[in-house]
Amino acid sequence: MSLTTILSEIDGGDDKGVEKLLQKYNTEVKRLLLKFCQGLLKVLRRSDHSLCQSTCLETLRILSRDKRVLGPVATKEGILTLAGLARIHVVGHDGELLEEAQSAEEERVVVEALKCLCNVVFNSVPAQQVGAEVKLAEGLCAHLHSVSSSHHEVGLFSLRLLFLLSALRTDVRGMLRKEAGAVRLLTDILERTLDVHWVGPYEATPPKPEALPISPENNGLAMEALKALFNITMSDSSNEDNDHQLRLIAGITRHLLMLKTNTEDKTEEAHSHAINLLSNLPVRCLDVLIDVPVQGGMETYGGKNVDIVQILLDFMEKRIDKGINYKEGLTPVLSLMTESSRYHREIRRYLKAQVLPPLKDVKERPEIGGTVRNKLVRLMTHIDMAVKQGAAEFLFVLCKESVDNLLKYTGYGNAAGLLMARGLLAGGRGETQYSSDEDSDTEEYKSAKPFINPITGHIEHPMPNPMEEMTEEQKDYEAQKLVNMIDELSRKELIRPMGVRKDGTLAPLGEAIHECSPPPSSDSDSD
Repeated sequence: MSLTTILSEIDGGDDKGVEKLLQKYNTEVKRLLLKFCQGLLKVLRRSDHSLCQSTCLETLRILSRDKRVLGPVATKEGILTLAGLARIHVVGHDGELLEEAQSAEEERVVVEALKCLCNVVFNSVPAQQVGAEVKLAEGLCAHLHSVSSSHHEVGLFSLRLLFLLSALRTDVRGMLRKEAGAVRLLTDILERTLDVHWVGPYEATPPKPEALPISPENNGLAMEALKALFNITMSDSSNEDNDHQLRLIAGITRHLLMLKTNTEDKTEEAHSHAINLLSNLPVRCLDVLIDVPVQGGMETYGGKNVDIVQILLDFMEKRIDKGINYKEGLTPVLSLMTESSRYHREIRRYLKAQVLPPLKDVKERPEIGGTVRNKLVRLMTHIDMAVKQGAAEFLFVLCKESVDNLLKYTGYGNAAGLLMARGLLAGGRGETQYSSDEDSDTEEYKSAKPFINPITGHIEHPMPNPMEEMTEEQKDYEAQKLVNMIDELSRKELIRPMGVRKDGTLAPLGEAIHECSPPPSSDSDSD
């Protein structure tokens, strides 16, 4: 069917005729593209001419964006053909290890083959299955060991393919960690790419103020490696990796958080990937973030260096100020700071001093204002459950999981969701044990405390009493009217009156009253 016929029908034909012609055209194009893919693979298997190979691969890369025509490529034969052209040795399917590309034409073939594999793996579930069966990721790790730094694009797209394979298949993650040594491999790549020089077991030489930013090429490599490491460290680490390897990762990510790239947006993106990776590490390994003996620290915080904690706090505030994509952009750094504060006293103490300094002015509601505390309290009533829980949990940990301390900084209304979820509506503490040092209130807060509304968390101006000029009969009438309204709404199941049990959890009002009522008297009239 010619395009001229279709264009003629579109210009002057009716809608039904156009629809029929286009459906026929779509079917024909799909059939032709499938044959085209098969033909390209046939040429790739027989040709040894680099220019012909790279041109075929470029065409195949364009076609591989269409999921409907991936059938011929998403087979064992198709994946092995592309792997061979990418110089990836697949165990059991190649006689010998493939050498690294030497000429620019050969390198272009490798890069185009890697790009094709990325598209095919991303768009095709059968291709993902074939990749797992032939252990493509394992061959890719061996390939990465031999890629020199001079072949930037080969390294970049190899890492991107490794990221995709580990993101889309949980079984591949486990294999990469247990059998392929991918954690050590990616750690070495990051160390080399970021030019890390160790001055202690897990302490890198800090960048100088006049240091050049990370080059765009190295930044791209680092981000792909961070993304792949994030996927792989999501699997269980109890037996496979020792603390030494994980602390090395923490030390490298700490170093990265101190670096800049050529643009602010790229710096934020790189730091975001570093924070995501840190949130996967066991919390016991996060001591590396503040334990840098050579650089030294602050006596106030036990000699620990809290520079990186301030960087995390600044990153969090910047994400809050953006006001978009809180769930993916904000919750990882909130989670990281919450867990590190829960188990590392110096981190908690520093963050508490920055986020929740001693209260002085309590004339405004806790959620009003431009401080970090105000911004976090506003998030405690956010529409997204993960965001509101993350913000509330962070503040709760900074308050050493003391309900009274939390309410002092947030008010009962903002904290009610967290307290209900924790079963702490009646007060008390969380389960984590904290140091016994107590927070001291300022004189300004002590003098204002009797006048603070515990629900709103601030001093309210006296409001006129609407019942002041009512007679007793009017008060009884309004009270009965309110009871009737609540009863009607309850019977229609529009509301459900609740009460607080002795253990601090919510229950239907009748059940809560019954539980809290004293047992019937067993007194008798007999002596």
